[in-house]
Amino acid sequence: MEPAVVVYEVGPRDGLQNEPEAIATAAKVELVDRLARSGLRRIEITSFVSPHWIPQLADADQVAGQVARYDGVRYSALVPNLKGYERLRAAGLGVAALFVSASETHNRKNVNCTVAESLERFRPVAERAGEEGVLLRAYVSTVCGCPYEGAVAVGKVAKLAADLLALAVDEVSLGDTIGVGHPSQVRELVRTVSNAVPLPKLALHLHDTYGRALANLQAGYEAGVRTFDASLGGLGGCPYAPGASGNVATEDVVDLLESEGVATGVDLGALVDTTAWLEEKVLKRRLPGRVLRARLGLRGRACEGAA
Repeated sequence: MEPAVVVYEVGPRDGLQNEPEAIATAAKVELVDRLARSGLRRIEITSFVSPHWIPQLADADQVAGQVARYDGVRYSALVPNLKGYERLRAAGLGVAALFVSASETHNRKNVNCTVAESLERFRPVAERAGEEGVLLRAYVSTVCGCPYEGAVAVGKVAKLAADLLALAVDEVSLGDTIGVGHPSQVRELVRTVSNAVPLPKLALHLHDTYGRALANLQAGYEAGVRTFDASLGGLGGCPYAPGASGNVATEDVVDLLESEGVATGVDLGALVDTTAWLEEKVLKRRLPGRVLRARLGLRGRACEGAA
C-alpha cells in the first residue's frame, strides 16, 4: 500500500546529538542502514556543524560517506551555513536542513544571532541549493512555547514560515521544542500557518515532555499535516531548551497511524528490532518509547511461556 503519510526519522541526528558520549561511527552507519531497511524513506543522518558545538557528530563527513544509499530513500543533514552546505554537497547528500527559532531568545542561545540574521545566513545556501537542485527543509523551533520567553504568538510563527517559503524552502517543520503544546493549540497552529505555507509543505516535529506528543500528532493529522518527524525510541532533546525531553518515538507514531488505518510504509517489527539493538548494544540504556517497551514485554512473556 502506498504510504499515506511520511515519517521523517531524525534519530541519527537529533537523537544522537543529545547523547552524553559520542557513538562509534560504524554504529551510526549501521543504524541508518537498519532504519532504511525497516521502510523509512526520509532519514536525517547527521549535522554538518562545528565539532566544537556538537562533538557527538564530529564524524559527520565519515558517516555521510559510509552510509549505503537505498533507492527511494532521501538522506538529509542539518547545515548551519554555506560552509556546512558545502560539506553536505561534498558528501553527496541531496537534502539540506536549516534551523531557526520563532523565539528571539532561543535563537540567540542556539546560534548566537537574531532571527533576521539567521534568515540572511540562509540566503546564500538557498541560492546554491536552487542552482544545484538540492531540496531544502527548514526547522522552526519553539512554535508552541519558549523556555525563556514563554508563549510564542502563532502569527509570529506564520510570518517566519512565510519568510522561509520566500527563500524557496521546500518544507517547513514546525517544532514544539519543549513539548508544551496541546491538541487545540496544534490545530490553531496548523490552520494559521497553512494560510502562509501550503499544507503539503508543512511537517510537525513534536517533543513528548508532557506526554502529549501523540495527541498533538493526531490533531496535526486531522488538521491536514501528512509529514511527521520522529526519533526511534524517543531519543532526543535540546541542549538550549532546559527541560525538553526526547522526540515522539518513531515506533509510537507508526503504531498509532497504522492502528488508525493510515499507511506509513514502515515495518514496525523491523523498527522495534532496530531500536532494541540500539538500546542494548550501542547506548546500553533504557529508551522511553512506549511501543518499544510493550513489544519487548510481549516478547519476554512469550519466551517465558515457551520455556
